[in-house]
Amino acid sequence: MTKYGPAILSCVLLCGITGADEMEWIRISDNGKGFVFAESGRRFVPWGFNYDHDRKMRLLEDYWDDKWSDVEADFREMKELRANVVRIHLQFGRFMESPIRPNQQALNQLARLLRLAEQIRVYLDLTGLACYHKQDVPEWFDRLSEQDRWAAQAAFWEAVAGTCRDSPAVFFYDLMNEPIVPHRSDGRSDEWLDGPFGDKYFGQFVTLDVKGRDRHEIARSWIANLTSAIRRHDQRHLITVGLLPWSLDRPGKTSGFTPHAIVDQLDFIACHSYPESGRHNEAVELLKGFAAAGKLVIIEETFPLLCNGDELGQFIDASRQHAAGWIGFYWGRTSQECRQMTLSSDVKTLEWLELYQRKTDAILSGAAEL
Repeated sequence: MTKYGPAILSCVLLCGITGADEMEWIRISDNGKGFVFAESGRRFVPWGFNYDHDRKMRLLEDYWDDKWSDVEADFREMKELRANVVRIHLQFGRFMESPIRPNQQALNQLARLLRLAEQIRVYLDLTGLACYHKQDVPEWFDRLSEQDRWAAQAAFWEAVAGTCRDSPAVFFYDLMNEPIVPHRSDGRSDEWLDGPFGDKYFGQFVTLDVKGRDRHEIARSWIANLTSAIRRHDQRHLITVGLLPWSLDRPGKTSGFTPHAIVDQLDFIACHSYPESGRHNEAVELLKGFAAAGKLVIIEETFPLLCNGDELGQFIDASRQHAAGWIGFYWGRTSQECRQMTLSSDVKTLEWLELYQRKTDAILSGAAEL
């Protein structure tokens, strides 16, 4: 157990929940070709949404205490759209009060969310360690050394795994959204967050100085540290990490989390893909590179951000040879509401939601045993 073990253990005992017997767990099929319900063996095709903020651009922890009814309404809307997976993004600063002390209220709310997911039969992609709002990142966290930062991240995952270990509603843990091992040439010395997208910081560096180390070995050591923290309390749920599109070992910019180098440490690969207009074939080729690592691939993020809905539809169709699941986005506005909006972001969201509804039957049609 880490030096934070005693503090974590108290939260594990307080926050552990009992799973709902009626909801089957999800596992990888015996032949490794897809996901199945653990007891029945029926095929499970992940198809759902990232729920990273609501219609007011608030992160989940910004409103789940005072506006729980909004969370429930959004989850029920996603369920009505026939989503079977919802990806949530847990903010490190809201879950950790110090390097060793988790926030009990946040863990209680997470347990509440698990009960909601069990009730409406939606599985969770539970992504952790998020620092999306820079102003909410604790100053003490950024002052930690690499070793102590990794220990604090492990403490986060020990607390979360202790809360979630008995819930079948957790599909898998995603260790972090889009982690990066910097190149020596990056010249970074004191900034843990990658550049912003709008007002949010979605990428993080796992070290500030490679110190002559192999980038792949840094990535592997970081994964091993967090996986070990989870497995102290949870031996069953699947584990992965959300990879940037430029994670393949190819010329140019790379994240350092090359699938071939880390695949043996993960249960499957989660990649993010935003096809560009007129170039969806390139996105398919990139996906093939992730699949070539030899394990199942989920497209954990996709959206018509750089293309239109029809082009994204072509990508999804072509990707079915290489991907075992797809997760888009839902931000609390239905397609009917988006039709009444004029902002370009709402137009894009409408394109996505209409595409999602057109593709649902085809995506979910496979129910045979693998």
